[in-house]
Parts: sequence; C-alpha cells; structure tokens
Amino acid sequence: MGEQGKDARVWLLVVAAVVVGLDRWSKMWIQAHILRGHFISVIPGVFELSHVYNTGAAFSLFSEFSPSLVRNLLIGFSVVAIVVVLGMIWQLGRQWSATGVALGLILGGAIGNLYDRVRFSYVVDFLAVNIHRYHWPDFNVADSCIVTGACLLLLEIFRAQPDEAVVVNPEQV
Repeated sequence: MGEQGKDARVWLLVVAAVVVGLDRWSKMWIQAHILRGHFISVIPGVFELSHVYNTGAAFSLFSEFSPSLVRNLLIGFSVVAIVVVLGMIWQLGRQWSATGVALGLILGGAIGNLYDRVRFSYVVDFLAVNIHRYHWPDFNVADSCIVTGACLLLLEIFRAQPDEAVVVNPEQV
C-alpha cells in the first residue's frame, strides 16, 4: 500500500464531505432566502436561482409515480450506490487521481441527495438554466457533483492510456 501519508482515500472522503457540506449549505440558503416556487434572476433569460421540491429522480424523472414508492426505491438505490462507490474508493483511492476525485464527487452528491430524501421525502433543487426556449430541469449542488464526477470517469475511460512496457528484441529491430 505504500506509506500511510501517500494514501489518498482520506482526502477523497474529504472531497465527499466538502460536497455534502456545500450541498447542505446551499439548500439551507435557498430555503431561507427564496420562497418555494419563486426565483431570483441571475442572468435574465438564462440562469435563475429557484426553490423547488423534487420528489422524483434526477431531473424530476418518475415524479408522476407514487411519491412513497419512488422515494423508497431512490433511497435503496442511493444506499447501494454509496456502498459501491465507497468500495471503489477503498480499492482505487490509494493514489490521488482523476478517477478518485470523480468517485469522491459522486459519493458526496449521492449522500447529499440521500439526506434530503430521508429527512424531507424530497430533494431541494434551485439551479435553473434556460437555453433559448428550452428549460433544463432544476438541479442542485449534489446533482452537479454527480454529473461532474460521471463526466470525469468517462474522460478517464476514453483517455489514451500509456502503452504497457514493451520488451523489444534487439534482433527484431
């Protein structure tokens, strides 16, 4: 495993904790400063701070189904995802890497939204983006970190990997 000081797993858990902290703080700020269903325009016609409750999955998916069924399924899925990501951090997080940071971001985002679902039965969303006539579903810091982490993982998957050490037979050159 190498020296204890070089083990990045603790720092990846710190990344997750920072995400949870920022997510909680931002949601509490929104709830204290913006009435539910209202918004503050930041960039007119493009970006608003809103205050909405999401009882569905990401981007309000499944919000038309029974809220208690969706809540319980999403809580179960989140717990499984958190356990899997923690396992991946344990296995892959010994060295600081983009993959480890991505997993830390995903873990923090999953915990942030799980907290809301368990405590309130909904997730507070507040970032509203409009592009021309299209309104992107409102989201939050946890969602942003999950998506950013997933994109980092995809970049790592498709990034050119260094070639394995090739032993060249001098007679073949």
